[in-house]
Amino acid sequence: MQYRTIIRITGLLMGLFSLSLLPPALVAVIYKDGGGTAFIQAFVLSLFLGFILWYPNRRHKKDLRTREGFLLVVLFWGVLGSIGAVPFIFSSQPDLSITDSFFESFSALTTTGATVIVGLDYLPKAILFYRHLLQWLGGMGIIVLAVAILPVLGIGGMQLYRAEMPGPVKDSKMTPRIAETAKALWYIYFLLTVACAFSYWVAGMNVFDAICHSFSTIAIGGFSTYDASIGHFDSPAINMVCVVFLLIAALNFSLHFAAFTRRGINLRVYFKDAEFKVLIIVQLVLTGICFATLYHTGIYDSPEETFDYALFQAVSISTTAGFGTESFHMWPLFLPMLLIFSSFIGGCGGSTAGGIKVMRMILLLKQGSRELKRLVHPRGMFSIRIGNKALPDRVIDAVWGFFSAYALVFVICMLALLAMGMDNISAFSATAACLNNLGPGLGEVASNYASINDGSKWILLLAMLFGRLEVFTLLVLFTPTFWRS
Repeated sequence: MQYRTIIRITGLLMGLFSLSLLPPALVAVIYKDGGGTAFIQAFVLSLFLGFILWYPNRRHKKDLRTREGFLLVVLFWGVLGSIGAVPFIFSSQPDLSITDSFFESFSALTTTGATVIVGLDYLPKAILFYRHLLQWLGGMGIIVLAVAILPVLGIGGMQLYRAEMPGPVKDSKMTPRIAETAKALWYIYFLLTVACAFSYWVAGMNVFDAICHSFSTIAIGGFSTYDASIGHFDSPAINMVCVVFLLIAALNFSLHFAAFTRRGINLRVYFKDAEFKVLIIVQLVLTGICFATLYHTGIYDSPEETFDYALFQAVSISTTAGFGTESFHMWPLFLPMLLIFSSFIGGCGGSTAGGIKVMRMILLLKQGSRELKRLVHPRGMFSIRIGNKALPDRVIDAVWGFFSAYALVFVICMLALLAMGMDNISAFSATAACLNNLGPGLGEVASNYASINDGSKWILLLAMLFGRLEVFTLLVLFTPTFWRS
């Protein structure tokens, strides 16, 4: 294990991350409502710690193997999540404890969107901007950005890329060089963010709110500058902008790459993709069920209003964003439970969404169908195909392994919350919301996580990391085999 090389890279990444603390300080200067000092202090501390880690190990530039890549990914998220908590600790508004500061930071960086802060409407603009910026950086994965930069510093990035990128298939690259791939991802990500911010502004948001909400929309994070979330604006146009860009961000970014960067625009790429088709079908079914149930119960005054709420909440929860236009936990219990279960599906592999991912669900269903066929035809040979390609059994085994590990982590976290004294509904929904990187839950955590005890917050913080790193990246560190030479 190349520990000194790992420490050197971690120091470099901390130095790069410290730069993200400067824009909120600038926002504090522009709006003159406080909060800037905390970010300057955090910047100096982060830069100093990064230098301390880098300087003694600056000459250690050995190649990374896959094991070092996994360890560095986990260290990266753990260290940067901790550094990200520093401005919250130093800030007097909001006045957060150390536990709450870490919870808010990791929730932002993992794009979970669970918050312990009450009174967002009155916070300094610098704090609000910082929360959204953390989500934006975490959405695509800060490591993918670093992979585009580290080759210039003489550090290979393929191992990091494979460990970080979401989805069941991690060996494919969109361009021959990993740096080009990372840059292409970030170009797409940045352009989508600009388009989203512009659309929000046209729909009626002010510039600050449009930028902040575009960060959390493209990242599928769910943070808002108001306690009422998107519902604060009470605008069907803003709701529709949010829905459209959530769906775009929930698609595999390699599809965007193929559709818009090779030989002009080719939208047929989307309709040929099996994962895209299933995602759209899931959204249509969920929206239809929500609309029919809400219309039948007569909660809203008109079919148009009912459809607006049904569509927004179905897309927001199922893509693991967690935005709200309404307190969906006040709906008939069937609907919030349905939507929380839908968050286990999440978005497509290679997107910024959380959850198990649509592709894995497709493969699990196909495997289940194959086993039924084998019961009827024991001697039959049945392959699992995606499009015209037959998948090797190794991929199916990996999906089953991931599903088993995901379920195990879920059960352990939920039982731990129950042991901490949380009620059944709150424990179930909080675990699902954090492991799926969703955010809002039911019961005690329906509005925020401020009222739960510190032990429960640390458990949920760990669940966020498991979800963001897709379980195996973190779980592999707990195996003895990983640490053997």
